[in-house]
Amino acid sequence: MKITMLSRSYCHLCDVMQEAFLAWQALPENASRIPKIGHLQMVDVDEFAELEALWGDKVPVLLLNNLEVCHYHFDGDKLAAMLKN
Repeated sequence: MKITMLSRSYCHLCDVMQEAFLAWQALPENASRIPKIGHLQMVDVDEFAELEALWGDKVPVLLLNNLEVCHYHFDGDKLAAMLKN
């Protein structure tokens, strides 16, 4: 599984989402999920025209295997549910 966050360097919500994900990842109840998703891959949408065109209005976006988990705000419950499938 691959977890990716689409972000921008000047985006405050991106910083908040990244911090929320890292806090969620550090919770003891999520320890078994960490090997499944590995490390959070950060991608700046402004470096890729096709990503900016596709996701630009929703940044930040958290993706699991290229499927949207959430945008604007981190949703740990939804991520956990998607990891069960």
